[in-house]
Amino acid sequence: MSVAPANPAISEPGPARSLPDPMSPTRRSAVSSAKSRLTSRVGSAAAIVIAILWTVPTVGLFVSSIRPEGEIRTSGWWTFFTSPSFTLENYQEVLFGRASSGALSNFFLNSVVITVPGTVIPLVFATMAAYAFSVLRWRGRDTVFIIVFALQIVPLQMSLIPLLRIFSGSAASEAFPYLAVWVAHAAFAMPLATFLLHNFMSEIPRELIEAARVDGAGHTTVFLKVMLPLLVPAIAAFAIFQFLWVWNDLLVGLTFTGGNNAVQPLTARLAEMAGSRGQDWHLLTAGAFVSIIVPLIVFLSLQKYFVRGLLAGSVKG
Repeated sequence: MSVAPANPAISEPGPARSLPDPMSPTRRSAVSSAKSRLTSRVGSAAAIVIAILWTVPTVGLFVSSIRPEGEIRTSGWWTFFTSPSFTLENYQEVLFGRASSGALSNFFLNSVVITVPGTVIPLVFATMAAYAFSVLRWRGRDTVFIIVFALQIVPLQMSLIPLLRIFSGSAASEAFPYLAVWVAHAAFAMPLATFLLHNFMSEIPRELIEAARVDGAGHTTVFLKVMLPLLVPAIAAFAIFQFLWVWNDLLVGLTFTGGNNAVQPLTARLAEMAGSRGQDWHLLTAGAFVSIIVPLIVFLSLQKYFVRGLLAGSVKG
């Protein structure tokens, strides 16, 4: 009676194996072709035109925000370059002045407190859910994933009243005034985040997971040490979108804060200023530029990850 020899890859120690390349030759060729098209002369010219069209209004907004009130009312912002005259009184009044003039500093902090957890919470849960849907094997997995994907078509307005009935007057909302806004933004972002991260994770070669499992890694180690480093571009790309959605949101923030100025976001105060002080262009332009400076910083700091995430999700290997 013969006994089959043991698998030397498991029973005998040996030198550490290098993990396989996560990008297949076909996918690498597709990425190179996409990069060559985007960096061609036609692509560069189109990118320059689009950049100018998007940048000119922002420059005009910034220039108007630093001009004196009298010049804003009598001349266009482009005259600043021929007769420059600037002041910081607009920002001082709109940030730290009277409540009737804006007093946006507190609302700015409220938007930061709302946006950061509103971006991190859905990403954490969506990343774990994407791993469960793409790597783990369990009964009813595909059915549950279809249900999660179908939740994207539920109108946001239909979910406002049920969520309000849950949080309105509850002890949790009184102890944590921002909790309702956090849960609302996380719930609305979860289906799309799970779908996008699942699709990205499904393209990662299974050999990476199998090699880690052979080396004795559990699901926690595979998730933290293998999958998360490869998901950084996709996570950063969706984080930028989610940050912009939450930061620029008015409906959810206005609904779940209940008109409480202590927790209202910046967009709610800007909407009030536009309605009550629409003639004060010097205040509105300063307030508008205050509201866009943080998204600009976030986008520019994560730009390389954003581009990598879009390219990685646009080609198949």
